Amino acid sequence: MKPKFKNNRLILLIPAVILVLLTTSFFLTACTAKTPRTGQIYLYGEEHGVERIMDKELELWSACYRDAGMRDLFVELPNYTAEFLNLWMQSDNDEILLQLYEDWEGAAVHTPEVLDFYRQIKKLCPETVFHGTDVGHQYETTGRRYLEYLASTGQEQSELYQLTQETIEQGRHYYQNSDHVYRENAMVKNFIRELDQCNDVSVMGIYGSAHTDLDGTDYSTNTIPCMANQLKQHYGDSVVHSENLTLLSNPERVDSIRIGGKEYTALYYGKADLSAVLPDFQFREFWRVEDAYEDFKDNPVTGNVLPYNNYPMKIETGQIFIIEYTKKDGSVFREYHRSAGNTWQGSPATEEFQVSE
Repeated sequence: MKPKFKNNRLILLIPAVILVLLTTSFFLTACTAKTPRTGQIYLYGEEHGVERIMDKELELWSACYRDAGMRDLFVELPNYTAEFLNLWMQSDNDEILLQLYEDWEGAAVHTPEVLDFYRQIKKLCPETVFHGTDVGHQYETTGRRYLEYLASTGQEQSELYQLTQETIEQGRHYYQNSDHVYRENAMVKNFIRELDQCNDVSVMGIYGSAHTDLDGTDYSTNTIPCMANQLKQHYGDSVVHSENLTLLSNPERVDSIRIGGKEYTALYYGKADLSAVLPDFQFREFWRVEDAYEDFKDNPVTGNVLPYNNYPMKIETGQIFIIEYTKKDGSVFREYHRSAGNTWQGSPATEEFQVSE
């Protein structure tokens, strides 16, 4: 079965209305009235665990730390994980970091490169203060252990203990209900809470690129503005800035692909993991087919679309793309898309078209 990222609009209408009703209260509270702010918010979108991207993030944070005097780094982690990192920053060994790393097993951040990333931050930017704004991932391990730490230090009645409990409950709700809309809104709420503690200073944030598109929607349902979009509406577009570090300037390789009996040059831009969003799928791969638009501009469309922010490279109108999906059972299927200037729910999107092989 193909994943439908657009699907029939009639099918989406009822759940979309329900989601809007469920989230209206929070959205009005968080995003209607802009809060005057002098300090700037610099968001960088990543694909988790990719070394070249983390190298760039380290370069960016080092510059912010050294040249702009920033100290507050916002990350896509629960508050209690960030607090453990802050404790580790003050320690003389890696015991805390290695415990976190063990908790991350099975997640995209469980790589030696991620460990090195944090060690480099400690070495180069030792006064960094981490702010975790995600829901409660690893709540049975990291979350429970942080509550035990707070209790052992006499902080059971503290605001931090209460906040940790709240974050754990956010994680339980998210995982028990697979509620991506809830998570997106919770990330906004948590971000605003943490930023309010920063006394109007400028901050930098590192998040998955699905959360950092200033004009984007949530990556799962496309029914509400994503985190960065909501923050822009809350603080103003002159305060919130974003750059997607996942976009590749150059392809990984150049292939020759036959479509409809004709050979084309196709630039391969790599694969993206789908397992966290679509449990039946492993990944999808992307090619841009060169000098092919005129050949396929009039082919009938299927009704399936894919917003630009799903692609690992920049998209321009008048291009043709191949997207190949690999499922958990090893089966593979291919879609052909073209960028004809279309939008879906306000976001630019490519549209799948039919090809006679």
